[in-house]
Amino acid sequence: MSDHGIFGPRSVTWRVMGEPILLVGGFRALLMQGLHPRAMRGVLQNSALMDPHESWSRFVRTTEFVRVRTYGTLAEVERAGRRVRKIHASLTAYDPDTGRTFRLDEPDALRWVHVGEVDSYLSVARRAGVRLSDDEADTFVAEWRRAAEVVGLDPQDVPGSVGELRDYIDAERLGLRFVPEAAHPLRLSLNAPLPRLLTPLKPAMPALTLLAFATLPRWARRLYGLPATPVGDLWATATLRTLHTGLGLVPGQVRYSPAARRAHRIMAA
Repeated sequence: MSDHGIFGPRSVTWRVMGEPILLVGGFRALLMQGLHPRAMRGVLQNSALMDPHESWSRFVRTTEFVRVRTYGTLAEVERAGRRVRKIHASLTAYDPDTGRTFRLDEPDALRWVHVGEVDSYLSVARRAGVRLSDDEADTFVAEWRRAAEVVGLDPQDVPGSVGELRDYIDAERLGLRFVPEAAHPLRLSLNAPLPRLLTPLKPAMPALTLLAFATLPRWARRLYGLPATPVGDLWATATLRTLHTGLGLVPGQVRYSPAARRAHRIMAA
């Protein structure tokens, strides 16, 4: 029997995650993460966000982890998960609100990061026009319980349906805010810490960040001090649909990553 990892060819995850429009979902997930004070402070105090080499290396590591977790074999996923769990367990950060030091593998922050990721991928995919029924959306959320286990969470302690996802986010909202010591992501996008070879992409960063912000719920945009109106919601959805439609005209050999192309071949077989 072939080893297709924690998801496999019959999963909704394999069908959704290869779409290039999900890049916007990845940026949105980071913005959701940034509203959890401890999750954000854990990042701020353990990485050099404005150092081009460190920032890009961290992005590459995160992207590779997402790829392996989505498409890797069980052994590859376990190795990647073990490495991430070891890093989280070894790092701490200071919470000025409580005067206490905390570990980066505490479940509350990890759970919020997980939920922000799942909610972002699902929201961007559906608004962009990736075909997903309500049942398939629930299945997507349930499948990602396996991803939660990879980073050290109990899969039963994370949402297993769209309804549970929304209830969890609503329950967390009172404790969310953008910590004052963090630089605003929109300002960071104007001077994105990219390595020299990727500096031609710099002009696109503010537009991509702005679109990711526009896909957030209105309450989240307000926490970042940005306008939050129904017009912004309509613009975000229309832009996502236009981009996704345009990307659909690009040949699959160019549009999809090698891992996604391999997954499509397996699903077709």
